[in-house]
Amino acid sequence: MHNTPAVAPLSARDRYLIVACLAVITALAWVYLVYLANRPPSSWEYTRAMATMGMAVDRPWTAVDGFFTFAMWAVMMVGMMAASAAPVLLLFAASQRGRYQQRVPLAVLMFGLGYFAVWVGFSAVATFAQWTLQRAALMAETMTVTENWLVATILIGAGVYQLTPLKGACLRRCRSPLGFLMTNWRDGTLGALRMGARHGLFCLGCCWAVMAVMFVVGIMNLAWVASLATLVLIEKATPLGFIVSRLGGLTMLGFGASLLLT
Repeated sequence: MHNTPAVAPLSARDRYLIVACLAVITALAWVYLVYLANRPPSSWEYTRAMATMGMAVDRPWTAVDGFFTFAMWAVMMVGMMAASAAPVLLLFAASQRGRYQQRVPLAVLMFGLGYFAVWVGFSAVATFAQWTLQRAALMAETMTVTENWLVATILIGAGVYQLTPLKGACLRRCRSPLGFLMTNWRDGTLGALRMGARHGLFCLGCCWAVMAVMFVVGIMNLAWVASLATLVLIEKATPLGFIVSRLGGLTMLGFGASLLLT
């Protein structure tokens, strides 16, 4: 049985520090993504960067290609998920202050590292999926899958998952940071890392299907990336979260089914 965390009001300084750090991380991630997407076509570096992200389908990947593709996915996941992590990080910091009567400690940083480590792990899986699709000649230069049956499969799979009890259970955990902390509290720096990773797993269980849709709309289509990040934020942080989640699932199912019928 875990100790129930005591919650104390955060000072304005600590609150601003956490929010500012998340804002800077998000901004840097998006600056990097925009940089990759808007390099001049004449630039050799741009050509190389696009090749390493799967746009060149006429040659096998090297280790360097794999590394930069993984880096792209990792930065993208951080940029998409940092904002939605703010509520649990602020509450965790308040709990730390309530228990130890001190300013934001190292444990808050460790919680964040644990959370983002899960999404870095997801980035490795996404990189492998992209490599597999390229080798099978199922990915176009626009970084979208090329076959209608595969597009339909991804959309229907994602749509069905949005409607499952597992999705709902993970979403409830993400939407209730206090409940999560009360049932998963661990003391110490290592405990904070484990808590962050566990929360990240619930977040992954909530959002992985939405991320898979990027293979349909374009992995580096930043308008769609921003739209999906907004969908995730609405699901996790607004009163309409469950409704939007189900509407999104039904929309994915509808588009996927229509592709199968055409």
